Amino acid sequence: MPRRTARTALYAATAASTALLAAACGPQTEQVESAPSSPSGSAESDSASEAPASFTAGEYEATGSYQTPGGTQSVDVEVTLEADGTITDVEVDGNAEGGNSEQFQKKFESGIDAQVEGRKITELSIDKVSGSSLTSGGFNDAIAQIIDDAQA
Repeated sequence: MPRRTARTALYAATAASTALLAAACGPQTEQVESAPSSPSGSAESDSASEAPASFTAGEYEATGSYQTPGGTQSVDVEVTLEADGTITDVEVDGNAEGGNSEQFQKKFESGIDAQVEGRKITELSIDKVSGSSLTSGGFNDAIAQIIDDAQA
């Protein structure tokens, strides 16, 4: 009987340790996946794409922010738009200075072009790029600001 109690306690302690480890590491680790080569990627249509929009063609930039387990982070986004809202060029520069955020921002920067260039800005809702899912929140925030600035 004491052996059974000790084994049960050991199993409970192992399960608790595993749960704590998973909770501590979960939000900071992201599964790595390569960016899709097609523009559809993980961009999804959103309700803003229902009505055609008219834009003033040109270059626009905005800074979007997002929350991480390490605090608030931000990315600078610059896009070149045509009058119909098509993105012809995009550049993303992360502002993180080290740690996981910098690593994930660099992954995001390396894969975002393939997911947005040639697409309408009002059809974007990026959720993950090259394994980076949190950075997309800052990117989407910046895109929303650019849409407001660029609408004719």
